[in-house]
Amino acid sequence: MNMTEFRRVVTGHDATGKAIIESDQTASQFLERPNRPGVRLTNFWISDGTPAEYDGATETCTGDFTLHPPAMGSVFRCVEFQPEDPEVMAKLDGPSAFAEMGAAANIVQNARHPFMHRTNSVDYAMVITGEIWMLMDDPADDVLLKAGDICVQRGTNHAWSNKGTETCIIMFVLNDGVTTRAATGDARVGIPARPAP
Repeated sequence: MNMTEFRRVVTGHDATGKAIIESDQTASQFLERPNRPGVRLTNFWISDGTPAEYDGATETCTGDFTLHPPAMGSVFRCVEFQPEDPEVMAKLDGPSAFAEMGAAANIVQNARHPFMHRTNSVDYAMVITGEIWMLMDDPADDVLLKAGDICVQRGTNHAWSNKGTETCIIMFVLNDGVTTRAATGDARVGIPARPAP
C-alpha cells in the first residue's frame, strides 16, 4: 500500500518585508522502517528552541530523524498507521525500531504492545483520518480515537494500535517537556513521583 505524501507550504518575507511563499513542495523528511511495518512518520517543521523563530531557516527538517523534539523545542509531524497484523506484531522488536529514531531507551520493557513507549514531552495529537486505539498501562484505560478526536499526551506510557481496516493518520506537535517547571534534578523527567497510597 502506498504511503501518504504531504504538501508543505512555508511562508516568509521578502527583502521589503512583504509576505511571500518561501517553499511549496512535498514534505521530504520521512521515516519508514522494516522494524515497524505499515507506519510512516513525516516531519513538517522542527523548532530547536523557544520562542520559535519565524525569520530563521526555511528548511528545518534536516539531519537524523529522531522521535523526540529538541531540547526546549518542538516537532510538527504526521504519522500514518496502516492496520496491524497481530501475527506480524508479535514478532517485532520494539527497541530496535525505536533505536532507528534515537529512542531505544523510550521503549517500555515487557509491555503488552511491542511499541509501548514514553517521552519527556507534551504532545498535541489530532486524528485526521481513520481510527486508532491509544493503549495505556492498564487495558481498562485504553481509548479508541476517531477522525476529529484530540489527545494531549503528557509524558505517559502509551502505544498506538490500528486494529481496524482503514489507514489512520494522526497529526502531532511534540513539545519538549518536564514533569513540572518547579521540579529539580532527576525529578524534572520521567514518570512523576506520587505519594504512596
